[in-house]
Amino acid sequence: MMAGMTGEETRTAMSPPIRSSAQDAELQPPATRAWMTRVVIIGIVLTALNLRPAITSLGALLEEVRDGLGMSGSFAGLLTSVPPLCFAVFGVMAPRLARRFGPAAVVCAGMVAIAAGLAIRPFAGNTAGFLVASALALMGIAVSNVLMPVIVKRWFPDRVGSMTGLYSMALALGTAAAAAVTVPMTRGLGGSWHAGLAVWAGLAAVAVLPWIPLVRARGTALSRDAASTPASAHGVPSASAAGQEPSPLRITRSRTAWALAVFFGLQATAAYITMGWMAQIFRDAGVPAGTAGLLLAVTMVMGVPLAFVIPRLATRLPHQGPIVVALGVCGLVGYAGLYLAPAGGAWAWALLLGIANCAFPLALTMVGMRARTGAGVAQLSAFAQSTGYLISIPGPLLVGVLYQHSGGWGLPIALMAGLMIPQIVVGILAGRDRTVEDEAARRR
Repeated sequence: MMAGMTGEETRTAMSPPIRSSAQDAELQPPATRAWMTRVVIIGIVLTALNLRPAITSLGALLEEVRDGLGMSGSFAGLLTSVPPLCFAVFGVMAPRLARRFGPAAVVCAGMVAIAAGLAIRPFAGNTAGFLVASALALMGIAVSNVLMPVIVKRWFPDRVGSMTGLYSMALALGTAAAAAVTVPMTRGLGGSWHAGLAVWAGLAAVAVLPWIPLVRARGTALSRDAASTPASAHGVPSASAAGQEPSPLRITRSRTAWALAVFFGLQATAAYITMGWMAQIFRDAGVPAGTAGLLLAVTMVMGVPLAFVIPRLATRLPHQGPIVVALGVCGLVGYAGLYLAPAGGAWAWALLLGIANCAFPLALTMVGMRARTGAGVAQLSAFAQSTGYLISIPGPLLVGVLYQHSGGWGLPIALMAGLMIPQIVVGILAGRDRTVEDEAARRR
């Protein structure tokens, strides 16, 4: 799945201008700019690799964690809804933090939060401490989720598709790797689930490093600006020198923003249901546990190559609706297969649902395409992801309730297929060639 600043508040005459990292790079010699661009690419890839292992590594060891901490089954089930809740709550903060400190600094802090949370939670000693440490890691993931499209748009405006694809491919790779290797790695570390979870903090710590020179470069540029900016009679930068930020974008007045938020929420619902329940569907159909886990890994791995291809294709089309429909049809066929012959065609259904789950990189690409400015991308990314993750919270819980009360997978699978229809509809609306800035201006 993956700098700009928002105009949420009008800058006053007392505030100095705040540059983005990309604008700071323009002040550097060509060799330095090229070096910084390479550092940004490395930072994007390492950041994306860290945006899901906190979730999928826990899923792989959830039974051991439950036994070790004495968690109830209800609390463990509730734990599966914590990630989208944290993404929704903390993601809203990202544009304001980016405006104040710069996107690179916020992403850097996010990686620090992920590393700290993952290092602390296995050794918290109780359920409450485990939850708090998990929330710390998820907070870092949330702000980085929102700011990745902003950074791509600002640093690579002419390569939004390819860079979003690279970011999405790395995110899918990190997701699949954590699910696949956490258990064998835990065995190699002596069988301790504490070590098996904590080891992922090391990957997050490595992801901090590329952002440090970008944060320092921005601080240097700001100091240089402060020394050279013309002052008013009162000794502060004048409004004419600093410039005024545009009025905040009324993002809720844009129909495209709402369509993209709902599309994001429905695809996230499908993804969390798949991660949480698909292996169990196969096991209940008679598929061996090891094979069921492998089928889930195949579904997740499908996102690695397709996450690079789909964004590049999307940016070449004036309307992304055809891609939305193609992914939706794959999902509908996959769900129909799960209902009619879950074991007989298991590999085919896993592949089709893996293709359908690639609506995530498509949604990220459309975030970058549906806004003209870096500020617009930041606000749209925060709105679409925060609203979308709120929409996704009930899905996995509802599937569990339907499964428990109906005694089978017929109703839950019908629900999953039913949600795919509105996902296609709002995806077509979100894929139209227009910008949220234009829509918000027309509706004032």
